[in-house]
Amino acid sequence: MFDVTIIGAGVVGCSIARELAKYDLKVCVVEKGSDVAVGTTKANSAIIHAGYDAKPGTLKGMLNAKGNAMFDKLAQELDFPFKRNGSLVLCFNKEEMPNLLELKERGEKNGVPDLEIIYKERILELEPNINDDVYAALYAPTGGIVCPYEMTIALAENAATNGVEFKLETEVVGINKIDDKFIIKTSKGEIESKLVINAAGLFSDDINNMVSKNKIKIMPRRGEYCLFDKVVGNMAKMTLFQLPTKLGKGILVTPTVDGNLLIGPNADDIEDKTDLSNTREGLDDVIDKAKITFKTIPMKYLIKTFAGNRARGNTGDFIIGEAEDVEGFINAAGIESPGLSSSPAIAEMIVGIVVEKLHPSKNEKFNPIRKGIPKFRDMTEEERIEAIKKNPRYGRVVCRCETVTEAEIIEAIRRPLGARNLDAVKRRTRAGMGRCQSGFCSNKVLHILAEELNLSPEDITLFGGKSNLLIGKNKEI
Repeated sequence: MFDVTIIGAGVVGCSIARELAKYDLKVCVVEKGSDVAVGTTKANSAIIHAGYDAKPGTLKGMLNAKGNAMFDKLAQELDFPFKRNGSLVLCFNKEEMPNLLELKERGEKNGVPDLEIIYKERILELEPNINDDVYAALYAPTGGIVCPYEMTIALAENAATNGVEFKLETEVVGINKIDDKFIIKTSKGEIESKLVINAAGLFSDDINNMVSKNKIKIMPRRGEYCLFDKVVGNMAKMTLFQLPTKLGKGILVTPTVDGNLLIGPNADDIEDKTDLSNTREGLDDVIDKAKITFKTIPMKYLIKTFAGNRARGNTGDFIIGEAEDVEGFINAAGIESPGLSSSPAIAEMIVGIVVEKLHPSKNEKFNPIRKGIPKFRDMTEEERIEAIKKNPRYGRVVCRCETVTEAEIIEAIRRPLGARNLDAVKRRTRAGMGRCQSGFCSNKVLHILAEELNLSPEDITLFGGKSNLLIGKNKEI
């Protein structure tokens, strides 16, 4: 029997798992997907918000700025890419200034440091590609950017090496509480646990409603994005927001930590939680609204469009805490924006509840350090020569767009919670994320996976399940 079972291996679930690993507890993470970070975590704006947007006194307001301040230490310990590039909320006419000043006041109440109102001349000095009709902006130097799936993989690997057990491709189909323990029914058998933490993202309402009479509802809000080639990645240095609306923080323009340019998202309330389709209408809306911010949208360098669904709860705030009618069942539900930014603080809050209930001792063997896969593209010439001497596979570039080598792909497969499909390799190495979008490297990655996993190439999938890339063989002539 486990002390704690976490349902969901997104950024929140894995943050909680890593925080729980600091204690002498038997912990399990259950995830229905084939990998960690395959839900909302893999498809969002990748922004670490400063914390000025949320209403003071809400969980969002309390946890955003606190979580933001935790990222420097986390990134250092876990070796994932994070950058404090700062952010601007743009105001394009004098009449909107009260809204901008209200944001600043909110941020100050939420504990956001160093907020400042700046005006046109300084804005254009900082960001010359912003439209000339900009009037003022709220400058938040603590805003940042991160790779959300690399962060989640880092959290999961560190949790796993510190004793947390992960059960992937394991769907929860029912939960019963019998006496002082939970019986969790899954697609791969039953799990017994003293406590259950619901971090199931878009499906956290389904999990809560299996056990609690206090029903919650998660309503998916789809956001569509446009990703541009690295040659235009420096068009924006900071994350550029427009004044927010009732539907969210609006269309943003931002660099990514990997050097691309990203614009989006729009906001489309939908019924199907699994619908990640792009629409012509939606993408046109994203591009048209981005033109309010930027003088020129570099459409000829567009390399990918994608969509992600936000887990919008029916309360308007994060739903965090023990269910009133089910002792030991703890929700981390309705975690929409700024959920990524708040995730370290959410984890601390949830683990505080666990510690209060179970009174565990500290895990004296806990090791907070995790090292990522050495990236050939980031090495100096001398470092590359040395790497190839130690491992000749560093001399074989598989993904030309992102300069990913065979050695990196093999390490991604062999690491704790190693990659088992093409998308999992992609999230760990960026093989296939460049200009050609895996047009050249997918075949080689597939065969490396097959060889490393001792499988037939026909058994290798894109993202698990029935997403096989090869079916049958060519007839011999």
